[in-house]
Amino acid sequence: MKLFAHFARRIPSQYLLVVITAIGTVTAVAEVDDLPDIGSPSDAILSQKLEAQIGRQIYNSLLASGGVITDPEIQEYIQDIGMRLVAEAGVDGQHFQFFVMDDPVINAFALPGGYVGIHSGLLLATKTESELAGVLAHEVSHVTQRHISRAVFANQRASTLSMAAMLGAILIGVATGADPGLMQGAIGAAQSLTIENQISFTRNNEYEADRVGIGFLASAGFDPNGMTNFFETMGRAESSLSNLAPEFLRTHPVSTDRMAESRARARKYPRVDAVDSSSYHLARARARLATSGRPESALEYFRAEQDNPETVGSLEIEYGIALTLARMGDYKEAEELFAGLLATNEELIPLYSGLAQTRARLGDREGALGTFRQALALFPRNVPLTVRYAETLIEYGNPKEAHRILLDLLNQVPPTLEQIRLIAIAANNAGDIADAHYYMAEYHAMSGNLRLAIEQLRLALTTPKLDSVQRARFRARMEQFQEFLPGEDKEPSRRKRNRDK
Repeated sequence: MKLFAHFARRIPSQYLLVVITAIGTVTAVAEVDDLPDIGSPSDAILSQKLEAQIGRQIYNSLLASGGVITDPEIQEYIQDIGMRLVAEAGVDGQHFQFFVMDDPVINAFALPGGYVGIHSGLLLATKTESELAGVLAHEVSHVTQRHISRAVFANQRASTLSMAAMLGAILIGVATGADPGLMQGAIGAAQSLTIENQISFTRNNEYEADRVGIGFLASAGFDPNGMTNFFETMGRAESSLSNLAPEFLRTHPVSTDRMAESRARARKYPRVDAVDSSSYHLARARARLATSGRPESALEYFRAEQDNPETVGSLEIEYGIALTLARMGDYKEAEELFAGLLATNEELIPLYSGLAQTRARLGDREGALGTFRQALALFPRNVPLTVRYAETLIEYGNPKEAHRILLDLLNQVPPTLEQIRLIAIAANNAGDIADAHYYMAEYHAMSGNLRLAIEQLRLALTTPKLDSVQRARFRARMEQFQEFLPGEDKEPSRRKRNRDK
């Protein structure tokens, strides 16, 4: 697997160069059927903790660039299907974050630290959910088998000392919000490397990811042929396009031998008649609309598919039409479509949100709120549903209730950056200024900017009428953040306490 220039351009140079230098030129790892020893000496060069830091900063830079689709329903779906596979991997303490990039190019990738991304083009190119799961299983295997850290360890020609110094300098710079120009000395060692020497896994790594991933795929209840089926679909596309190979095949080169081995391995597992989930089709419809550029283009596609014998009357197409009509302002027809779909698919949460939001746009306040309350009674603390309800409450001038339900959700489920930002807006609109600053501190900390996080906590502490519990919580959090700042950036009193220990 390799991240080519079209993807690299999305990543600010300070993050990209971290990854490029950390990986360097990968040497071959002996091919074995046995799984590798995860407790590898490669940890001494690139530990799991450092991998997580690097991956998190790259992921946050992609978020900041607008390259990641933050649609709550798409986010929840891709995370759910990814974690089904991770549950079969038997890895404890390994963080995984799955996400979808807004990019029509068919590709997928794994970043250090368990961050696994697919392009929207790949989601739309899959024919079945097992094909999608197969790609994710392959990428999950790259993470669980520690291919990145093993590659770094294999490249003994790299200067471990200079690489560690560069990584540390850049991570500190990111955490403290330093001007990237100040870090040029640290990343000078990477200047001689080219974009073509980015994260690249050897042929043996790819074979290993196939073997391990097929096991995850079968154990999770998907068709074990899903991975190979998608590879073969891409192979046929390559043949029809002559020398213009799909990006997925350039980053995941597939040979006849590799396909044969994958097929043979899949046959070792029991036959699975996997059925695509409705969530798969809803996510595809949302992704098509989100990436279409113009809703009219998406509507044209969905209308055309209504005449296709293979897709006529399908949930994906009908839902896509309802979504697109709502986006275009044709709320009355959209409401009728959502209501009709919900009548026969009462278990599908996005249909409740779509109907409620459409009723809100029609001015039916009671109908909108009633639909949300009905859905939350059936599916309490569902993340996308709660987020959509909170957004509607804020629009209706009830930010205090939005703040309450979001806080209840965040106390139960690890939040995303967008959810933290939303609760900060709710708290601010409700007049809970201190809490709004506190949430924004968490937002900046999660984004990797500890200086801005500390500044938000200072603002929170200056808010009038703080109670003792709030004051203690804000101060404790500020001290936690300051522990990760360079020594000269700590408060004088804190530096003194550290020296006295």
